[in-house]
Amino acid sequence: MSTDPTRRIVLVRHAKSEENDGDDHERPLSHQGRKEAPETGRWLVGSGATPDLAVVSTAACTKETWKLIVPELAERPRTVYEERLYEASVGEIIAVLNETSEDVAELVVVGHNPGLQGLAEALAGEAEGDLMSRMNRSGFPNSAVAILTFTGSWKSVEEGIARLTAFRAPNA
Repeated sequence: MSTDPTRRIVLVRHAKSEENDGDDHERPLSHQGRKEAPETGRWLVGSGATPDLAVVSTAACTKETWKLIVPELAERPRTVYEERLYEASVGEIIAVLNETSEDVAELVVVGHNPGLQGLAEALAGEAEGDLMSRMNRSGFPNSAVAILTFTGSWKSVEEGIARLTAFRAPNA
């Protein structure tokens, strides 16, 4: 008799980026964002996050956010930069999750809104305590993190499959 493994999905919205009128994809982090990202990394460590794999949008702000989070982690997970995460819909992010190798127990996704908040809401069939209402009140601001757990295969990730177990919104 086999038991389906419990897995964790860690959704991280990039830290605050610079305001500019140029190419959104190439916007770097602001001074505030460069302070927020390491704090997010420390929060991840405190939450017990130990990702095996990071899938990061190819946008400059997400890559820089991840670069500043990693030194805070006990071990650097394998990192894949995924262009499909930039401006991705919930369905597009789920498609990326469905491609995750079955040897990955914990996956961190560093991306953008509104896709990440929509994904957290769509996946969370259940939430611990008042986490869902806290997330709905604060939105999913820059440097927000949602941690969800589910049991089963990455190929089985779909709406309502997970439980929201932790949520962080800076300054909320």
